[in-house]
Amino acid sequence: MQTVRMNLADSFFDTVIELLRHSRSVNSATLADAGKALADCIANEGVFHVFGSGHSQIVAREVVNRAGGLVSVSQIVDPTGGWAEVLPGYGEKLFYRYAQQFAPRKGDFALVVSNSGVNPSPVGVALACADAGLRVATLSNVTLSAKSESRHPSGKRLFECGEWAFDNCGVLGDAAIPVPGQELKTGAVSTFPGAMLMDLLVLEAMDILQERGQEIPMLKSANTPGGRERNDAISARYRGRICRPI
Repeated sequence: MQTVRMNLADSFFDTVIELLRHSRSVNSATLADAGKALADCIANEGVFHVFGSGHSQIVAREVVNRAGGLVSVSQIVDPTGGWAEVLPGYGEKLFYRYAQQFAPRKGDFALVVSNSGVNPSPVGVALACADAGLRVATLSNVTLSAKSESRHPSGKRLFECGEWAFDNCGVLGDAAIPVPGQELKTGAVSTFPGAMLMDLLVLEAMDILQERGQEIPMLKSANTPGGRERNDAISARYRGRICRPI
């Protein structure tokens, strides 16, 4: 009887599917609670500020200027692409520069993403957001981070810096798939549960706004008739408060 060997792509696919189910279950209570706070923020014409360090910028960007998503999402952009995330004090200065331009308000909602959750930049951004009166959630590999030492002067890991801590439930080193004959693994998995949790948080807030009978400021695809004009009209309410990087 011939044995069918599962290839790397099949292993990765199965691993990600299981991880998505597991991370949704683990974070269900946090999603419900943080979703209420985000809904309150949106109902009060607040802004949802997102930041990701290094590769986690992809996760943060998931909900920025997205068709069917919220209009009032603004990305805190690191112009170094994560290169400076190991520099103490950089995250705080990055947020200060962002705040000077986009004027976040007390009661706005912020979510900071970092898989390791130990580098100075994301921790600094999260602490600076909290100091500015924003309600802060974090997203990291909590299990890994809890076993690691912070590189931020405060000694805090990212999951210790907000009111809510989302866990991407990933693996040590992020790569999850063994490669036969190789010492290293492949198939980094943190992007998938991270992006899903970002989307689920937004959808949780939308559900709550819908139940309350409150407006949901949603974006329409700019590639559909009237989409760009509709989006421009709604976005005008947040002029000067939203950063949407190209």
